[in-house]
Amino acid sequence: MSAAWWLSLMGAALLIAACATPPPTRQPHPVAEPRRVQKAAPAAETEPVDGPPVGVEIDLEKIPEPVPRAEPRSRYGNHSPYTVHGRTYHVLESAKGYVERGLASWYGTKFHGRPTSSFEPYDMFQYTAAHRTLPLPTYARVTNLENGASVVVRINDRGPFKPDRIIDLSYVAALRLGIVARGTAMVEVRALDPEEAEPGPVGSSRSLQGSALFVQVGAFLERENARRARNRLQEAGLSGVRLTRVRANGRTFWRVRLGPFREAAEAARVLAEVRRLGFPAAQMLRSST
Repeated sequence: MSAAWWLSLMGAALLIAACATPPPTRQPHPVAEPRRVQKAAPAAETEPVDGPPVGVEIDLEKIPEPVPRAEPRSRYGNHSPYTVHGRTYHVLESAKGYVERGLASWYGTKFHGRPTSSFEPYDMFQYTAAHRTLPLPTYARVTNLENGASVVVRINDRGPFKPDRIIDLSYVAALRLGIVARGTAMVEVRALDPEEAEPGPVGSSRSLQGSALFVQVGAFLERENARRARNRLQEAGLSGVRLTRVRANGRTFWRVRLGPFREAAEAARVLAEVRRLGFPAAQMLRSST
Protein backbone atom coordinates (compact mmCIF):
# COMPACT_ATOMS: atom_id res chain seq x y z
CA MET A 1 0.00 0.00 0.00
CA SER A 2 1.17 3.40 -0.79
CA ALA A 3 1.40 6.06 1.84
CA ALA A 4 -1.20 8.16 0.08
CA TRP A 5 -3.70 5.33 0.12
CA TRP A 6 -3.05 4.73 3.84
CA LEU A 7 -3.55 8.35 4.76
CA SER A 8 -6.78 8.44 2.75
CA LEU A 9 -8.10 5.39 4.64
CA MET A 10 -7.27 6.90 8.05
CA GLY A 11 -9.00 10.18 7.18
CA ALA A 12 -12.18 8.37 6.16
CA ALA A 13 -12.20 6.41 9.45
CA LEU A 14 -11.82 9.56 11.50
CA LEU A 15 -14.63 11.20 9.56
CA ILE A 16 -16.95 8.24 10.25
CA ALA A 17 -16.08 8.30 13.96
CA ALA A 18 -16.75 12.01 14.13
CA CYS A 19 -20.13 11.54 12.57
CA ALA A 20 -21.04 8.69 14.95
CA THR A 21 -20.13 10.58 18.13
CA PRO A 22 -22.85 13.00 19.30
CA PRO A 23 -21.66 16.52 20.17
CA PRO A 24 -21.51 17.32 23.90
CA THR A 25 -24.63 18.84 25.27
CA ARG A 26 -24.12 22.49 26.34
CA GLN A 27 -25.32 22.93 29.83
CA PRO A 28 -26.57 26.46 30.45
CA HIS A 29 -25.37 28.36 33.46
CA PRO A 30 -27.81 27.96 36.27
CA VAL A 31 -30.04 31.01 36.57
CA ALA A 32 -30.35 32.18 40.13
CA GLU A 33 -33.93 32.44 41.37
CA PRO A 34 -34.80 36.03 42.11
CA ARG A 35 -34.51 36.71 45.80
CA ARG A 36 -37.90 37.20 47.35
CA VAL A 37 -37.71 40.05 49.81
CA GLN A 38 -40.42 39.81 52.41
CA LYS A 39 -41.86 43.29 52.67
CA ALA A 40 -43.08 44.38 56.03
CA ALA A 41 -46.83 44.80 56.12
CA PRO A 42 -47.76 48.47 56.07
CA ALA A 43 -48.61 49.79 59.48
CA ALA A 44 -52.35 49.97 59.91
CA GLU A 45 -53.53 53.55 60.00
CA THR A 46 -55.26 54.19 63.26
CA GLU A 47 -58.68 55.66 62.66
CA PRO A 48 -59.00 58.73 64.85
CA VAL A 49 -61.52 58.39 67.63
CA ASP A 50 -64.30 60.93 67.70
CA GLY A 51 -65.04 62.88 70.84
CA PRO A 52 -64.91 66.26 72.56
CA PRO A 53 -61.87 68.53 72.39
CA VAL A 54 -59.32 67.96 75.14
CA GLY A 55 -58.07 70.83 77.25
CA VAL A 56 -60.34 73.39 75.61
CA GLU A 57 -62.63 75.56 77.70
CA ILE A 58 -65.91 76.38 75.99
CA ASP A 59 -67.79 79.55 76.87
CA LEU A 60 -71.21 79.11 75.26
CA GLU A 61 -72.03 82.72 76.04
CA LYS A 62 -69.45 83.83 73.48
CA ILE A 63 -70.77 81.62 70.67
CA PRO A 64 -73.77 83.31 69.01
CA GLU A 65 -76.58 81.23 67.61
CA PRO A 66 -76.97 81.61 63.84
CA VAL A 67 -79.73 83.97 62.76
CA PRO A 68 -81.85 82.48 59.96
CA ARG A 69 -81.42 84.29 56.67
CA ALA A 70 -82.31 83.55 53.08
CA GLU A 71 -79.45 81.75 51.32
CA PRO A 72 -79.14 80.08 47.93
CA ARG A 73 -78.88 76.33 47.90
CA SER A 74 -75.37 75.03 48.29
CA ARG A 75 -73.70 73.99 45.05
CA TYR A 76 -72.68 70.74 46.71
CA GLY A 77 -74.60 68.31 48.89
CA ASN A 78 -78.04 68.79 47.33
CA HIS A 79 -77.86 66.13 44.61
CA SER A 80 -81.00 63.99 44.74
CA PRO A 81 -81.43 61.11 45.00
CA TYR A 82 -78.20 59.86 46.55
CA THR A 83 -77.27 56.49 48.02
CA VAL A 84 -75.24 55.68 51.15
CA HIS A 85 -74.69 52.17 52.54
CA GLY A 86 -77.26 50.78 50.13
CA ARG A 87 -80.02 53.18 51.12
CA THR A 88 -81.35 55.90 48.84
CA TYR A 89 -82.32 59.35 50.09
CA HIS A 90 -84.29 62.13 48.40
CA VAL A 91 -83.47 65.74 49.27
CA LEU A 92 -86.58 67.77 50.03
CA GLU A 93 -87.56 70.54 47.64
CA SER A 94 -88.21 72.86 50.58
CA ALA A 95 -87.69 72.88 54.34
CA LYS A 96 -90.86 74.90 54.95
CA GLY A 97 -93.11 73.37 57.57
CA TYR A 98 -90.68 70.56 58.37
CA VAL A 99 -90.97 69.12 61.90
CA GLU A 100 -89.44 65.83 62.99
CA ARG A 101 -88.86 64.07 66.29
CA GLY A 102 -86.32 61.39 66.95
CA LEU A 103 -82.85 60.62 68.22
CA ALA A 104 -80.02 63.13 67.89
CA SER A 105 -76.31 62.36 68.07
CA TRP A 106 -73.23 64.54 67.68
CA TYR A 107 -69.78 64.59 66.08
CA GLY A 108 -66.61 66.31 67.16
CA THR A 109 -62.81 66.16 66.88
CA LYS A 110 -62.62 63.36 64.30
CA PHE A 111 -64.25 65.55 61.66
CA HIS A 112 -63.17 69.01 62.80
CA GLY A 113 -61.73 70.92 59.84
CA ARG A 114 -62.77 68.33 57.28
CA PRO A 115 -65.09 69.36 54.43
CA THR A 116 -68.79 68.83 54.99
CA SER A 117 -71.16 67.68 52.24
CA SER A 118 -71.57 71.33 51.24
CA PHE A 119 -67.75 71.60 51.11
CA GLU A 120 -67.73 74.04 54.01
CA PRO A 121 -65.20 73.00 56.65
CA TYR A 122 -66.79 71.42 59.69
CA ASP A 123 -66.35 73.59 62.77
CA MET A 124 -67.34 71.85 65.97
CA PHE A 125 -67.31 75.21 67.76
CA GLN A 126 -70.21 76.59 65.69
CA TYR A 127 -73.90 75.74 65.91
CA THR A 128 -74.24 73.48 62.87
CA ALA A 129 -75.71 70.06 62.11
CA ALA A 130 -76.01 67.26 59.56
CA HIS A 131 -79.32 66.01 58.19
CA ARG A 132 -80.12 63.42 55.54
CA THR A 133 -82.84 65.14 53.52
CA LEU A 134 -83.23 68.83 54.39
CA PRO A 135 -81.82 71.22 51.77
CA LEU A 136 -78.35 72.62 52.42
CA PRO A 137 -78.27 75.06 54.07
CA THR A 138 -81.35 74.98 56.32
CA TYR A 139 -81.82 76.70 59.66
CA ALA A 140 -83.62 74.71 62.34
CA ARG A 141 -84.42 74.89 66.01
CA VAL A 142 -83.47 71.69 67.82
CA THR A 143 -85.12 71.10 71.18
CA ASN A 144 -84.07 68.44 73.66
CA LEU A 145 -87.38 66.86 74.63
CA GLU A 146 -85.92 65.52 77.85
CA ASN A 147 -84.75 68.78 79.42
CA GLY A 148 -86.35 71.54 77.33
CA ALA A 149 -83.06 73.02 76.14
CA SER A 150 -83.06 74.34 72.57
CA VAL A 151 -80.67 75.85 70.04
CA VAL A 152 -80.77 77.17 66.49
CA VAL A 153 -78.43 75.36 64.10
CA ARG A 154 -77.44 75.82 60.47
CA ILE A 155 -77.59 72.48 58.66
CA ASN A 156 -74.72 72.25 56.18
CA ASP A 157 -73.84 68.55 56.15
CA ARG A 158 -75.33 65.13 55.38
CA GLY A 159 -75.92 62.39 57.93
CA PRO A 160 -76.30 60.66 60.28
CA PHE A 161 -76.59 57.41 58.34
CA LYS A 162 -77.64 55.22 61.22
CA PRO A 163 -81.34 54.50 60.71
CA ASP A 164 -82.32 55.21 64.32
CA ARG A 165 -81.03 58.83 64.28
CA ILE A 166 -82.43 61.93 62.60
CA ILE A 167 -79.77 64.60 63.11
CA ASP A 168 -76.06 64.90 63.91
CA LEU A 169 -75.19 67.99 65.95
CA SER A 170 -71.94 69.86 66.20
CA TYR A 171 -70.09 69.54 69.48
CA VAL A 172 -71.18 72.91 70.89
CA ALA A 173 -74.79 72.36 69.80
CA ALA A 174 -74.79 69.07 71.68
CA LEU A 175 -73.13 70.78 74.63
CA ARG A 176 -75.83 73.45 74.63
CA LEU A 177 -78.55 70.78 74.61
CA GLY A 178 -76.88 68.76 77.35
CA ILE A 179 -76.31 65.54 75.38
CA VAL A 180 -72.51 65.35 75.12
CA ALA A 181 -72.06 62.94 78.02
CA ARG A 182 -74.88 60.62 76.98
CA GLY A 183 -74.14 60.85 73.26
CA THR A 184 -77.77 60.86 72.13
CA ALA A 185 -81.12 62.33 73.15
CA MET A 186 -84.69 62.58 71.90
CA VAL A 187 -85.17 65.91 70.15
CA GLU A 188 -87.52 67.88 67.98
CA VAL A 189 -86.12 69.36 64.77
CA ARG A 190 -88.18 72.30 63.47
CA ALA A 191 -87.09 74.01 60.27
CA LEU A 192 -87.10 77.82 60.46
CA ASP A 193 -88.33 80.05 57.66
CA PRO A 194 -86.16 83.19 57.48
CA GLU A 195 -89.18 85.12 56.22
CA GLU A 196 -91.22 84.39 59.35
CA ALA A 197 -90.58 85.96 62.73
CA GLU A 198 -89.72 83.60 65.55
CA PRO A 199 -89.65 84.55 69.23
CA GLY A 200 -86.00 84.71 70.14
CA PRO A 201 -83.50 86.27 72.52
CA VAL A 202 -83.96 89.90 73.44
CA GLY A 203 -82.11 92.19 71.09
CA SER A 204 -82.51 89.94 68.05
CA SER A 205 -84.60 90.92 65.06
CA ARG A 206 -87.00 88.14 66.02
CA SER A 207 -88.01 89.64 69.37
CA LEU A 208 -91.65 90.46 69.91
CA GLN A 209 -91.93 94.15 70.57
CA GLY A 210 -94.27 95.39 73.28
CA SER A 211 -94.51 92.06 75.11
CA ALA A 212 -93.39 90.88 78.54
CA LEU A 213 -89.76 90.08 79.35
CA PHE A 214 -88.95 86.65 80.84
CA VAL A 215 -86.05 84.33 81.54
CA GLN A 216 -87.04 80.91 80.26
CA VAL A 217 -85.22 78.04 81.96
CA GLY A 218 -86.72 75.29 79.81
CA ALA A 219 -89.78 73.35 78.71
CA PHE A 220 -89.81 69.84 80.13
CA LEU A 221 -91.73 66.75 79.05
CA GLU A 222 -91.71 65.36 82.60
CA ARG A 223 -93.41 67.43 85.26
CA GLU A 224 -91.08 66.08 87.94
CA ASN A 225 -88.04 67.40 86.04
CA ALA A 226 -89.68 70.80 85.81
CA ARG A 227 -90.45 70.77 89.53
CA ARG A 228 -86.86 69.93 90.38
CA ALA A 229 -85.67 72.84 88.24
CA ARG A 230 -88.13 75.20 89.91
CA ASN A 231 -87.14 74.03 93.39
CA ARG A 232 -83.45 74.48 92.66
CA LEU A 233 -84.01 78.05 91.52
CA GLN A 234 -86.15 78.86 94.55
CA GLU A 235 -83.60 77.33 96.93
CA ALA A 236 -80.98 79.59 95.35
CA GLY A 237 -83.06 82.60 96.41
CA LEU A 238 -84.54 83.50 93.03
CA SER A 239 -88.09 84.82 93.12
CA GLY A 240 -90.84 84.89 90.53
CA VAL A 241 -90.26 81.31 89.35
CA ARG A 242 -93.25 80.04 87.39
CA LEU A 243 -94.11 76.47 86.42
CA THR A 244 -96.77 76.39 83.71
CA ARG A 245 -98.44 73.56 81.81
CA VAL A 246 -98.27 74.22 78.06
CA ARG A 247 -99.87 72.30 75.21
CA ALA A 248 -98.06 72.56 71.87
CA ASN A 249 -97.85 70.40 68.75
CA GLY A 250 -100.00 67.74 70.34
CA ARG A 251 -97.70 67.36 73.34
CA THR A 252 -97.77 68.62 76.91
CA PHE A 253 -94.76 70.51 78.25
CA TRP A 254 -93.99 71.92 81.68
CA ARG A 255 -92.41 75.33 81.23
CA VAL A 256 -90.22 76.97 83.86
CA ARG A 257 -89.81 80.76 83.63
CA LEU A 258 -88.85 83.71 85.78
CA GLY A 259 -90.41 87.13 85.40
CA PRO A 260 -91.85 89.26 84.00
CA PHE A 261 -89.11 91.87 84.30
CA ARG A 262 -89.40 95.59 83.67
CA GLU A 263 -85.78 96.17 82.77
CA ALA A 264 -83.60 94.18 80.41
CA ALA A 265 -80.63 94.71 82.73
CA GLU A 266 -82.44 92.97 85.58
CA ALA A 267 -83.47 90.10 83.33
CA ALA A 268 -79.86 89.75 82.13
CA ARG A 269 -78.62 89.56 85.71
CA VAL A 270 -81.12 86.82 86.54
CA LEU A 271 -80.27 84.98 83.32
CA ALA A 272 -76.60 84.90 84.27
CA GLU A 273 -77.47 83.54 87.70
CA VAL A 274 -79.76 80.85 86.24
CA ARG A 275 -77.01 79.68 83.89
CA ARG A 276 -74.51 79.64 86.73
CA LEU A 277 -76.86 77.30 88.59
CA GLY A 278 -76.57 74.72 85.82
CA PHE A 279 -79.10 75.72 83.15
CA PRO A 280 -76.87 76.76 80.21
CA ALA A 281 -79.76 76.72 77.70
CA ALA A 282 -81.76 79.37 79.60
CA GLN A 283 -82.51 82.42 77.51
CA MET A 284 -84.10 85.81 77.73
CA LEU A 285 -87.37 86.10 75.80
CA ARG A 286 -90.12 88.54 75.10
CA SER A 287 -93.46 86.81 75.14
CA SER A 288 -97.11 87.70 75.25
CA THR A 289 -97.80 84.86 77.70
